[in-house]
Amino acid sequence: MIEEILKFNTRFVAQKEYENYVTSGQPNRKLAVLSCMDTRLTELLPKAMGLKNGDAKFIKVAGGTMLSLYDSVIRSLLVAVYELECKEIMVVHHSDCGLCRMKAQHFIDLMKQKGISEESLQEAAKHVNLERFFSGFDDVEEDVKLTVNTIRCHPLMPRGFTVRGFIIDSHTGKLSEVL
Repeated sequence: MIEEILKFNTRFVAQKEYENYVTSGQPNRKLAVLSCMDTRLTELLPKAMGLKNGDAKFIKVAGGTMLSLYDSVIRSLLVAVYELECKEIMVVHHSDCGLCRMKAQHFIDLMKQKGISEESLQEAAKHVNLERFFSGFDDVEEDVKLTVNTIRCHPLMPRGFTVRGFIIDSHTGKLSEVL
């Protein structure tokens, strides 16, 4: 697959197709969007929001969730707010999310099937709580509320900053606000 991508890229650059996507590094609409990395959302989410290339900063991680107050998600959001001058944050989870109800033991079993040793798992456990790290969430709406509240109350986030939560239907693109 990577070789096919590289061949395509050579043609893409040679034909100057990149010119259709030229934009500055600043988000035109001063918006940051935290969402899941689900492949169904790659094009659906920005299209359903009426956003084009350059309009917003998209931070995409498994489940669209934060694992701690100081993980790469909050780091990216803080960069978006302070350095890139975003004025609003949207947290967008989605229907039929694979992280919903994911159990840590299931994930660990999958890793073992792929050859990850018990020693490697024990080493990882020295750095992170594996149960928390590999577990999903049970309720999408509740996780949106938790994520929005965590961002709003973060000690480094400006007070009164607009952070709103949504669930997008993975099939139709309909956004529903979580209040």
